[in-house]
Amino acid sequence: MQDRCVSASKALGVSSIELSAPRPHSATVRMPGDKSISHRAFMCASIADGESSIVGANAGADVRATVDALRALGASIRGDISSAMHVRGIRDFRTPGSALDCGNSGSTMRMLAGLIAGRVDATLDGDASLRRRPMERVTYPLRMMGADVKTTNGKPPLKLRASPQPLRGAAITLPVASAQVKSAVLFAALRAQGPTVVTEPAHTRDHTERMLRSMGASLDVNGNSIAVQPSLLKPLADYRVPGDFSAAFFFIAGAVVLPGSNLRLENLGMNPTRIAALDVLRAMGADIEIMDTREDHGEAIGDVVVRGGRDLRNAAIEAEQIPNLIDEIPALCTLAAAAGIDFEVRNASDLRTKESDRLATTVRLLRAFGAIAEELPDGISIGSGRRLRAPERVTTEGDHRIGMSAAILGLATRSRITIDDTDCIATSFPNFSDVWRSAFY
Repeated sequence: MQDRCVSASKALGVSSIELSAPRPHSATVRMPGDKSISHRAFMCASIADGESSIVGANAGADVRATVDALRALGASIRGDISSAMHVRGIRDFRTPGSALDCGNSGSTMRMLAGLIAGRVDATLDGDASLRRRPMERVTYPLRMMGADVKTTNGKPPLKLRASPQPLRGAAITLPVASAQVKSAVLFAALRAQGPTVVTEPAHTRDHTERMLRSMGASLDVNGNSIAVQPSLLKPLADYRVPGDFSAAFFFIAGAVVLPGSNLRLENLGMNPTRIAALDVLRAMGADIEIMDTREDHGEAIGDVVVRGGRDLRNAAIEAEQIPNLIDEIPALCTLAAAAGIDFEVRNASDLRTKESDRLATTVRLLRAFGAIAEELPDGISIGSGRRLRAPERVTTEGDHRIGMSAAILGLATRSRITIDDTDCIATSFPNFSDVWRSAFY
């Protein structure tokens, strides 16, 4: 049985996943709750006027860091995060007794900074990886609104101080397309004096706008500009978090590269600002079908059916697509290498400031399998004509998306591999190995 499954083991104190040759078959799977939406649901519920119910939130370490931080700030959050949680909103946050530990979660740090800016004294800190990530992109617009927030040479920890006066609304143009920064400004604007207009250089994922509108916020979207008035939020009633599309994309890519695979992924979030990577796969010629679409609290939901075995063709990614498929770039590059097609990604330098330098770590992973891969200043180039071979062991380099990309390559090569340092995958997908096994083994 072991040669047909994914199993987790401990080697020298480091978690590993052992993968053997896959067994193509038909399967139906569900993804964990969407991580981006889960962060926002708990943050919005913490300031809503009443009690919210959040069902099926992401149970990974990143979202748990958000929940723990909100509890330290005085929010009442009870229940089982993997099933149902109840959140009673509060008008005023309390000063936490110690630094708020954001772990490895940039989403927690950046959006929480906007939620509490001007309202409480607090320090936001994180692990060594998070301490290397840029934070001036979020502190700059908050300072424009009157917040007292400082970084350490532009990086964490963030130190925020309460203000005797409310923040003031402002017209803010963001220099970098970032849904996290945009969300931080929108959260701060809910308690500011006067209207706030935030304009982004490219349209990024809009979960925050959809959620705030469903909770009664006065918010208008006009192109890449969002205008928001100070607003009280009504609670989220029986809010069901859709499945995480970014997690699902690794399974979608895996099914595409595995002939004979027929995979249905149920109840996925199909927000138009999240699924640009599907357009790329369709342009490559992948067999993908979207079914049973519906809407809940402003979010599109549906099932995705993927059938493997088609020959893929070269496809280009346009610059305007990058913000809405940034998380899927490692998987797209992996799929291109597995399919033996030419592929190039540009305008993606923001990948250098994720959990790892994802341009460098993706290229190293691909080369470990024998792919022709070149690291560019702002992207990656994949060359065709090279048959991949699986190494005995690879490492995630502490990045969950690199680890899940390695699993795709294991499918493509039909080989036994071991992926080392896989604890990081639990930040977004605690039971990844079990779901991967059900899909492909």
